[in-house]
Amino acid sequence: MARKLIEIAQILRSKNAGPLFITFDIMFDNHEDLKTVLDSHALDETIIAQLYNVDGQDVSIIPYEIVNAIKITIPRTNVSGDIEDDDIYGCQKHLKIANILIL
Repeated sequence: MARKLIEIAQILRSKNAGPLFITFDIMFDNHEDLKTVLDSHALDETIIAQLYNVDGQDVSIIPYEIVNAIKITIPRTNVSGDIEDDDIYGCQKHLKIANILIL
């Protein structure tokens, strides 16, 4: 049964990683949920790059299995605080990945 990432993750948040990058923290209650997401390959560089209109080579996905978490970092399309920036703190950027279906 497919579930959205937001339904599996205990914590799903985004924030600035300096003025040039956004980081996503995805944390799970247990290793089984983390493994389900990792094994689904629904969070890969190509998918994240397409969602956020960035180059796939600039997407970093790091699983931290010891703490049941995944960290994703992408470049910002606009520098934080730029006149065209729509989220100065980067705290609303996670909404696009929240609805990714995990099979």
